Amino acid sequence: MTIKIEKKIVTYSVVKPETATVNPALAVQQMHENLERPDVLPGATYKVKTPLSDHALYITINDIVLNQGTPDEIRRPFEIFINSKAMEHFQWIVALTRIISAVFRKGGDVIFLVEELRSVFDPKGGYFKKGGKYMPSLVAEIGDVIESHLRAIGLLTEGGPDAHQRKLIDEHRAKYEMGMKAVEDSGVSAFPPEATLCGKCQTQAVIVMDGCLTCLNCGDSKCS
Repeated sequence: MTIKIEKKIVTYSVVKPETATVNPALAVQQMHENLERPDVLPGATYKVKTPLSDHALYITINDIVLNQGTPDEIRRPFEIFINSKAMEHFQWIVALTRIISAVFRKGGDVIFLVEELRSVFDPKGGYFKKGGKYMPSLVAEIGDVIESHLRAIGLLTEGGPDAHQRKLIDEHRAKYEMGMKAVEDSGVSAFPPEATLCGKCQTQAVIVMDGCLTCLNCGDSKCS
């Protein structure tokens, strides 16, 4: 676009790159605490049923989509809500969801929340989920749900053994599971009854395989 100068130039200055004004339309939008909440947010609701209560917890995590329709599009968690008919944990659950939501909106790396929550232990003792995974507390299970959600939206990638190790584990797991019939709602582990608790994935799935203690769930081995 051509600009016609109608007045005499009496002074000038050079605009440096670091002080140049960036077109807001071209700037990559980042997560920050002052980001305005849209009227509608996509999200997911997770049902959590524990032996600690007769009533289930319903955990809803809503996300915000930044830079939608561009190569820089990213989906980030924005807020979390927890609802249940059980009222005995109401106060601390409300406090926890507000703090977690504030951390989400702050931006940056939120993955640390998973380990912080999963490291909380109930002094009365934890419990086993269906499938044999041990939960040290209800707070830890909330952390487990957040981890699942972060994996679902792509913020947390799946780690674990490589393809060869996974194939070997699956073969041994199939051998041990042969003849075992798991009942869907019984809460019985699909792993061998003699399996012990894995310190890495908290699942009762560790057996002696080829002379090494190996987890049939995550692949962790004392010999690797």
